[in-house]
Amino acid sequence: MQFRKRDEEDYSIPLTSLIDVVFLLLIFFMVSTVFIDFSKKMDIELPESKASDISADTKNIEIEMGRDKKLYLNGEETTIGNLELKIKSQSKEVGGKAVIIRADKGLSYGEVIKVMGICKDANIMDIAVAVK
Repeated sequence: MQFRKRDEEDYSIPLTSLIDVVFLLLIFFMVSTVFIDFSKKMDIELPESKASDISADTKNIEIEMGRDKKLYLNGEETTIGNLELKIKSQSKEVGGKAVIIRADKGLSYGEVIKVMGICKDANIMDIAVAVK
């Protein structure tokens, strides 16, 4: 009597489709992550407001003020004494004369007013305070 051997069943996992799924998941998570804005140098907690709308279509001069009274003008650290000269040169380069001040909500009101006065002395009348 002659017995016929059964064909052995293949119990392996198809790796081609598994690799495709892994790459699709990788691409999905890369695209859906939050992109960090590296131009901001300080971790500032902005005050809240109901009407917070800043048009992003124009180039603006941005001043960041932290609790520790450090100043950044368009991402570069500066001092209060050099601020007026740098604002004047930035306004000539940018072409616009709008300043956005991003001040921490724990900063004293007088420091923000001092920077607003410096902007006014630099002949910039369009001054906005960023809120969230």
